[in-house]
Amino acid sequence: MQDHACVRDEAVHRDTRPELRPTSRKSRSLDCKICEHIATIKSASLIEEHEQDFELRVQMSGYKRMRRQHQKQLIALENRLKAEMDEHRLRLQKELETHANNTYIELERLAKRHVAQTDKEMKSVAAEERRIQQQIVAQQKKELTSFLENQKKEYRLCKDKIKEEMDNDPCIPKEEKQERLSRHKETMQRSQAEEEAHLLAQQRLVYDRSCRALKRRSLLRKHEFEQEQLREELNKKRTQKEMEHALMIRQDESTQDLERRQLQMLQKLRIELMRLQHQTELENQEEYNNRRQRELHRKHTLEQRQQPRNLKTLEMQIKKQFQDTCKVQNKQYKALRNHQLEVSPKGDHKTILKALKEEQTRKLAILAEQYEKSINEMMASQMRLEAEQETECQALKQQLKQEMELLDAYQKKTKSQMETQHEREQQKLEQKVSIRRAHLEQKIEEELAALQKERTERIKHLLERQDREINAFDTESRSLGFGSLGSIDFPKEDNR
Repeated sequence: MQDHACVRDEAVHRDTRPELRPTSRKSRSLDCKICEHIATIKSASLIEEHEQDFELRVQMSGYKRMRRQHQKQLIALENRLKAEMDEHRLRLQKELETHANNTYIELERLAKRHVAQTDKEMKSVAAEERRIQQQIVAQQKKELTSFLENQKKEYRLCKDKIKEEMDNDPCIPKEEKQERLSRHKETMQRSQAEEEAHLLAQQRLVYDRSCRALKRRSLLRKHEFEQEQLREELNKKRTQKEMEHALMIRQDESTQDLERRQLQMLQKLRIELMRLQHQTELENQEEYNNRRQRELHRKHTLEQRQQPRNLKTLEMQIKKQFQDTCKVQNKQYKALRNHQLEVSPKGDHKTILKALKEEQTRKLAILAEQYEKSINEMMASQMRLEAEQETECQALKQQLKQEMELLDAYQKKTKSQMETQHEREQQKLEQKVSIRRAHLEQKIEEELAALQKERTERIKHLLERQDREINAFDTESRSLGFGSLGSIDFPKEDNR
């Protein structure tokens, strides 16, 4: 369009010269045609620009729609992952509550079992006491029966011996024999009665001492049973607490796995969406580059098609103007020559004709020079058009190359930023996991320490109470005169 305008300006400028004024009407007609052609090019250019704007709007609309769709996908994934994490945490909480309920049920069941075992043990101890007491009574009764039989035997032997001695002595009167037998009988009965009383007293003492020792042994067995039940209860609590801690560690590990997997899924989707975005941007840029190159090619083709016809038209018009001007010059020359010859003396005609001929030759030479100059300027405009088109092509290539480099740099920058963001998210997650695990381990350590403290204190309190009970029992036993009760042996059950 600028080249056409230059041709048009040159034509108008040439028409203002005095030599071309006779043909100025035709020059104006040519200028009008050129202007009409330029107006046509402008209208086509406006249509192309409108089409370009429409294509760009469509392309940008599609790009924005893709970005909105990507954002929706990310939000949908984040919501789904959040719901999954909430469900996971709710499931873990239910697992802990279930374990706590099971622990409570187990401890309640253990307490009931201990109560039943205690009742059973106490009944067993009471039955054992009664059995041993009955055995002692039976054994003492047997001893007493044997003792009485021995006394009877001894009494008969002594009686027979005395009677024999008195029978061997005939000097002893019969009455004296009866008296001696009576005294001896009273003495033996009194002695046997004292021995029987002493035996009964000893048996009573043994029985009371044995019953007291049985009670002490039952108390010791009760203490051992209490210790065993306490150890069982404490071991059960520790086992349940260790199971709870193992469950918490498994839950923490499963939470870690889920967090890492969710972060990996989110980052993977971001990478995929960025890849699609970059691919779309690259395709759009390539489409834009191809469109710009096609448009420039169409423009240059149109200019190339229009340029030869314009140059040929202008060349013919300039040639016609040159011919018309030459004709006008010849007519003016003839008229001027006739006029000069009429008004001048005949002797000066030769000089006048020579001067007029030289003037005519000079003007025609100037016209010829102007004609050649116009033709050369038109050829130069063609060369300028090609040079300008080449310059435009190179400028467009450089511009598109720079835009492509800028796009590549932008994409690399956004990719690097995303990678940096992903690294920060990984580090943040690992730090969060590490801190949470440290808190969990600290909580486990504190709970184990509290459990161990409770174990130590309860065992200590139990042993102290049992020690007070056994000391009080021993003190009461000593006050009753039983002394040490630890060396008494009791009959076994199979000896009944």
